[in-house]
Amino acid sequence: METIEQLKRQVESLQDQLRQQEKMATLGLLTAGIVHEIRNPLNFVINFSKLSGDLIKDLEEDIEANTADIDGDDVEDIRDIMESLKENLQKIKEHGDRAISIIQNILLYSRGKEDEFIPTDVCKLVKEYVWLSYHAMRANLKNFNISILEDYGKDIPMMSVVPQDLSRAVLNVMNNACYAVWDKAQNGDADYKPTVSVKVERQAEELVISITDNGVGMSPEVKQRLFETFFTTKPTGQGTGLGMFITRSIIEEKHHGRIEFDSEEGRFTTFSLIIPIKA
Repeated sequence: METIEQLKRQVESLQDQLRQQEKMATLGLLTAGIVHEIRNPLNFVINFSKLSGDLIKDLEEDIEANTADIDGDDVEDIRDIMESLKENLQKIKEHGDRAISIIQNILLYSRGKEDEFIPTDVCKLVKEYVWLSYHAMRANLKNFNISILEDYGKDIPMMSVVPQDLSRAVLNVMNNACYAVWDKAQNGDADYKPTVSVKVERQAEELVISITDNGVGMSPEVKQRLFETFFTTKPTGQGTGLGMFITRSIIEEKHHGRIEFDSEEGRFTTFSLIIPIKA
C-alpha cells in the first residue's frame, strides 16, 4: 500500500512539473514575441536621441555665433540647459543600448541553433543574465531586494561557447542564489543583508564563473540529491527540479567542463562553473 501511495505522489508531482513546464514554454513564446516588438520602438528612441544631440550641437554653434546679441546671463542659462539636455540624451542612449543588448540576448537564448559554438564575451553574457535573474526575481517575489557584488576579469578572451546554453546555466545558478537569500530574509533578522557575489576569472587555461550567496545553504541531503531530475527544495510552482540537472549537462557534456560547489547550511553556498578556455 505504501508503494502505491508513493507512486501516486510521484505521478502527481510529475504532473505538476509538466504543467509548470507547459506554462513556461508558453511564456517563453510570448516573451520572444514581446521582446521582438519592443526592439523597434527602442531603436527609434536611440536614433532620435542621437538626432537630438546633433541638433543641440547645431544650436550651440548658432548661439556662439550670436552671443553679442544675447544677454550674458541668458547665454549662461542657455549653455547650462543645453549641457543638461546633452547629459539626459546620453543617459537615454546608454539605457536604450543596454535594453537592446538584453533583448538581443533573450532572442539568442530562444532562437539560437542547438550546440552552435559562437565566439562570445563571457563576462558580458554573465553580467546580462545575472541582472536578468535579479529583475525577474523582483517581479515575482514580494519585497525582494539584494546586493550584488561583481568582479569580472580583465584578461579573459572571446571564448567559443554555446551562448544560449551557458546563459541558461548562469541563470539557473543565479536564480537559486537569489531564492536562497530571499528565503533566509523571511526569518525577519533585521541585521541580515542578503548578498550575492559574482566573479568571472581565468585560472590557467580554464574560465571560472563563481556565484556565492549568503543564504540558507544546503543540507547534506540536498547536496546528495542536487543534480537529480525533478528534485527541488522550492514550493510547488516555484521550481521545476530541472535547473541543476540541465546546468550540469550544459557545463559537463556540452562544454567539457565541471561544476564545483561548497555550502554550509544556514550560512552560504558557492557554485563554480568551470570550462576550458577555447579562443
